[in-house]
Amino acid sequence: MGLLGNLKSLFASRVNLRNRFELLREAITGTMSNFYMARDRESGQNVGLKVLDHEKHAAYEARFKGLKKPSEGEIGMSLVHPRIMKTLEYGVSSDGQHYVVVEYLDGPGMNSLIVGREKRLDGKRVKLLRQAAEALKFVHDSGFIHHDVCPRNFVCSRDLESLKLIDFGLTVPLTPEFMQPGNRTGTANYMAPEVVRRKNKDHRLDIFSFGATAYELCTFSLPWEKGTGERALQHEGPIDLVAARPTINPRLADTITRCLAPDPDQRIQLFDQFLNVTVRLKTEDDPP
Repeated sequence: MGLLGNLKSLFASRVNLRNRFELLREAITGTMSNFYMARDRESGQNVGLKVLDHEKHAAYEARFKGLKKPSEGEIGMSLVHPRIMKTLEYGVSSDGQHYVVVEYLDGPGMNSLIVGREKRLDGKRVKLLRQAAEALKFVHDSGFIHHDVCPRNFVCSRDLESLKLIDFGLTVPLTPEFMQPGNRTGTANYMAPEVVRRKNKDHRLDIFSFGATAYELCTFSLPWEKGTGERALQHEGPIDLVAARPTINPRLADTITRCLAPDPDQRIQLFDQFLNVTVRLKTEDDPP
């Protein structure tokens, strides 16, 4: 076809987002993108449309120059699991914007439930945390690190009986070249000490962030004073979980606390361990 023909074919296949999607809800602005509820005029479905900020996306991808890093869309498409948001499509629009189309999840974010101190969570936390651990175990088993585990990145069903893991914008392969120090990314209050200190890292950074998320879901507060995760960096560890929630099952409290060990070698090492400990628990406040 020749170079000119290939270029024409490439641009002809690019999607005009304005023509393809009807925006139904104002954008939610994220760190590197805008997220819309939209109607896909081709399928008639309501979907989530994530449009990446060109400059911020380019700056982030530049950190991996020379490495074969899969795109957010590629990673999302490869992660097919009941507890993970479905990625339906990804690409570059006709005006050069990277975009990802995902299933639209019509339920509350875990972060909003925590902020609202939602009483309907009572008795459901163990089920939700097990589902979150199942999703993250699948991510790790698939050869990736999520790298931004926090309440904002779990969306619950309306009845709070289930959840799904979302947002693979910071996800990287679980291989040595992507584990080098220096890539300090994630959400500050949930970031593992080795990430903050720009040290070598591995899948256990997600386990730390999961621990902080689990602690907050159980207590409606962070394991340390907000904005002062230095407790973890100073090896003081989190605020005692049983003191924060005296009725909590001690095995659950101990397992969450072990997720939060500042030293990765002292944490639980795999999400299987969390699932094995909690397999017989019905609620967060089951008696010992």
